[in-house]
Amino acid sequence: MRLNKLVMALGLGVALVAGSVNAANPSQGHGTVTFTGSITDAPCSITPETVDQVVPMGSISSASLKNGGRSSSTPFKISLDNCTTETISTVTTTFIGAKSSITGGDGLLGIEGVAKGAGIAITDAGGNKIKLGTPSPAVALHDGDNDLHFAAYLQGDTSPDAVVPGNFTGIANFQLTYQ
Repeated sequence: MRLNKLVMALGLGVALVAGSVNAANPSQGHGTVTFTGSITDAPCSITPETVDQVVPMGSISSASLKNGGRSSSTPFKISLDNCTTETISTVTTTFIGAKSSITGGDGLLGIEGVAKGAGIAITDAGGNKIKLGTPSPAVALHDGDNDLHFAAYLQGDTSPDAVVPGNFTGIANFQLTYQ
């Protein structure tokens, strides 16, 4: 009987020590996962990777932008998934944002930041400039996945000495219209 009490006391002691060791262990990582999105009345879904994206335009020489010059084009795309073309077969894209105020910058996206004297031009897959707020030419869709190809370049002000070096950003929203 005495041995049973000793074994029980020893077992209880081990359980208490193990419990306190476990309680003393700090969290080894935790976090939150938030899922966001929207359900749209559209024949295609926009892939998560291209619904909100950053297009790095690189380091552009101010000399290349003088007197209305332009940078090289940087391609980007909007990817559409699971398209069904039973009733709708084309899509247009309209880019919306702050208009550029540079001389010779009609339809360009404005830039913000330290850099001045330039605007961002957006082109379709054929290299044709898409004016801000104006729909792109219609692109034919096919069932399944589709990519809408675009490019962007920086265009300088046509006024002499208007280009000021520095970092910039330009933010455009896009709207798809299916027909």
